[in-house]
Amino acid sequence: MPVKKKRKSSGSDESALKKCKITSFCRTQIPSRLINPEDHFSSKKCQSWFYEYTDTDEVVGPEGMEKFCEDIGVEPENIIMLVLAWKLEAQNMGFFTKEEWIKGMTSLQCDQPERLQGKLDYLRSQLNDPVTFKNIYRYAFDFARDKNQRSLDMDTAKSMLALILGRTWPLFPVFHQFLEQSKYKVMNKDQWYNVLEFSRTVNTDLRNYDEDGAWPVLLDEFVEWQKARLVV
Repeated sequence: MPVKKKRKSSGSDESALKKCKITSFCRTQIPSRLINPEDHFSSKKCQSWFYEYTDTDEVVGPEGMEKFCEDIGVEPENIIMLVLAWKLEAQNMGFFTKEEWIKGMTSLQCDQPERLQGKLDYLRSQLNDPVTFKNIYRYAFDFARDKNQRSLDMDTAKSMLALILGRTWPLFPVFHQFLEQSKYKVMNKDQWYNVLEFSRTVNTDLRNYDEDGAWPVLLDEFVEWQKARLVV
């Protein structure tokens, strides 16, 4: 789950793209103790587990989140962490409140790291259903934005797009380059939603793109920019 950082001046397209690529692998896991299948979920154990990562505000913050990821053997930037946040209905990227934790982990029936490790394949499988994937994608916009802003700053938008679409959308590297050189500093919700629709319906050669369709200007400009590059 990428933590927002202060905007830095952009370098070359290649270095910027490398920077925004998100890993999809899990850490090498230390062999965990076996779980007795007869042991039922315990709310008390779930709460105690939460407090292993909290600060005085009873919120799992960045430091606690890093330890949590180590315990379950998942990189913080792994897309599984976004799916988990969606399951917990977390409101702020990089943070889990006690209420979110208890409600979400109870739903998953996880009260210790080993149980959640056993759910990782299930969490990843949620991305295979088109409807669920769309829900997670839409959730990511409000999850990642600053709550006092209506739009995503472009650095965060590029990182989140890399996380969600970077591995599956062939045009993502080109779209990322377009965003790098464009005038856009933020991405609004309508643009965010339409990028997913664009990635699902428009061919890589862009020939089936309807210029008279109800696409945001950002995507019209991307298509025009890419077609000009292909001519050259």
